[in-house]
Amino acid sequence: MTEVLFYHLQGQKLEGVLTPLIEKSIERGWRVAVQGTSEERIEALDSHLWTYREDGFLPHGTWREQEAAQQPVLLTVNDTNPNAATVRFLIDGAGLPADAEAYERIVLVFNGDDDEAVAQARGFWTDAKAKGFAATYWQPDEQGRWVKKA
Repeated sequence: MTEVLFYHLQGQKLEGVLTPLIEKSIERGWRVAVQGTSEERIEALDSHLWTYREDGFLPHGTWREQEAAQQPVLLTVNDTNPNAATVRFLIDGAGLPADAEAYERIVLVFNGDDDEAVAQARGFWTDAKAKGFAATYWQPDEQGRWVKKA
């Protein structure tokens, strides 16, 4: 059964949260897709993943590349799955893909400081539960560690 995890950002930048989550997914041997809603955001994330650490980078590609199917991490604005990802991260309001049941895990990251994003995430939560997915809600504690709230 597909797990759908909702990560509620509060006073945090997406890149600071998303990057370690992608790294953990890769460590577990999972292929990853990150879906956003704008090409500009995906381009910025693409640049970030090449430069966020001085001692390395996160191997990845974008949906535009011929080698998209070979990428361990694929950044995209589409809801297709050319790299056979088992984990899909949804950012900036991207909704559950039509083939959501094909993933082991879907991680929906939303901005808790934006009322519209919170309302949209609530709608996605309702949709995930209606489809029978195991949905969990995560929020950071005072130390910034993720705590399961529901």
